[in-house]
Amino acid sequence: MSNTQERLRRGLAALAVVLLASTLCAAQDDEAFKKLFATDFSKQTLAREQLKDLDLSDLKLLRGVVFGRHGRVFRDRDIQGYLKDQEWYKPDPNFTNAILSERERANLDLIRELEAEKHDQIEPGDLRWWQTRAMTEENLGTHSSAEWHVLRAEIEAVHGKRFEDEEWPQQYFEDRYWYRPDPNYNPRALSATERRNLTAIEAAQRKQRRAAISPGDMELFESRLVMEDMLRGLSLYELRLLRNEIYARRGRQFRTEWLSQYFYSQPWYDPREDNKEPELSDTEKKNVDTIVAFERKLKDSLSQQPIPKGLLEGMFLEDARKLRQEIYARHGKVFRDKWLQKYFQSFDWYKANPNYTDAALTAVERQNIASIAAYEKKAASVMDAVEG
Repeated sequence: MSNTQERLRRGLAALAVVLLASTLCAAQDDEAFKKLFATDFSKQTLAREQLKDLDLSDLKLLRGVVFGRHGRVFRDRDIQGYLKDQEWYKPDPNFTNAILSERERANLDLIRELEAEKHDQIEPGDLRWWQTRAMTEENLGTHSSAEWHVLRAEIEAVHGKRFEDEEWPQQYFEDRYWYRPDPNYNPRALSATERRNLTAIEAAQRKQRRAAISPGDMELFESRLVMEDMLRGLSLYELRLLRNEIYARRGRQFRTEWLSQYFYSQPWYDPREDNKEPELSDTEKKNVDTIVAFERKLKDSLSQQPIPKGLLEGMFLEDARKLRQEIYARHGKVFRDKWLQKYFQSFDWYKANPNYTDAALTAVERQNIASIAAYEKKAASVMDAVEG
C-alpha cells in the first residue's frame, strides 16, 4: 500500500470516529432535550444548570410547554405549532394564569430570565430582568410602535400599575402570568434606574421614528416656538401628551388619572405642592395654542373630509376602533362600553347627549365610519403583534 493510500485510510478512519462521536453527542443531547421537555413543571423546580445550553428558540418552546401542559393557546406560531405536534397537548380556550402553581411560576421566571439574558435587544417580557440594569440605545434596538408601547408600560406593570384608561395594555398585561395589579400603585415607587430607563426608551423610540418632535421634547421648546409642520405624523394620543407636558414641566398636578400617572413616571416631573395652576410664558402659551389647533384640525377632518387610505395603514385594531367611535363621540353619543365612555369623558370637548341618534351623522362621517369599520376587519390586533 502506498503512503498516499495509507494517509487516506487513516484520514477516513479519523473522520469516521469524529462522525460517530458527533452522532452519539447529538443523540445524547436530543435525549436530554426530550427528558427536559417531559418534566412535570408543577412538581420539579428547574435549575439554571439544566438550561444553560438551550438556545433562544429552545427556551421559548420550553416556556410554551409549561403553559401548554394546561392547554394554553398561543398566538406565537412557533410555540403553537410545536404544541400541536405533542400528543399530550389539549387546547383549552378557557385557560387562565390562575391555574399555574407557584413552582410553575418560578420555573417560568427562570426561563424568562435566561431569555432576557440571551436576547440581542430588549424585548417585551424582559423588563423584570432590567429593573436594576441601565438600558442603552444600543441594547434597546428597534421595535414596532406596539412593542415600544409595551416596553414603556411594562416598567410600571412590574409594580402593579393598572391601565384603566388604556384598554389594550390592560388586557395585554392581564395575560401575563407575573402581573399582579395593585390598586395602590404609585409611580413614585419607581427606582431612579427605572425612571432613567423610561427616558432611554422614549429617546430611542424618537430616534427610530425620526420625528421632529415627540412627548418628552418640550424642554427644548420652553423659549422656542413649535411649528405646525413639526406635529405631522403624531397621533392624537401623542399630541395630548405633548400639550400637557408644557404644563407638567411647570409642575401642574393632573386630575385625569392616566395623565397623572404618566407624568409622575417621568424623572423630570416635580409637581407643585400648592396645587395651583402654573403660569406659562408667552412662548409656552403659543405652543399650547398651536398644538390645540392642530388637534382640532385632525379631529374636524373626520367630519369634513373622507379619510385617505394611507391614514389607516399600519394602525392597530384597537386604535382604529377608538378613531371610529370618536366620530360618534363628537355628537355626544353615550356609550354602553364603560371603558369607551370613561375615555371620551376625559376630553373637554365631549358633551354627553342622551338624545343622540345616528341621524346626526353627516354623509362624510358615515363614509368615514364605514371605511374605518372595513379596515378593522383586516387590521391586526396589538394583542397578536406582541407575545410577551
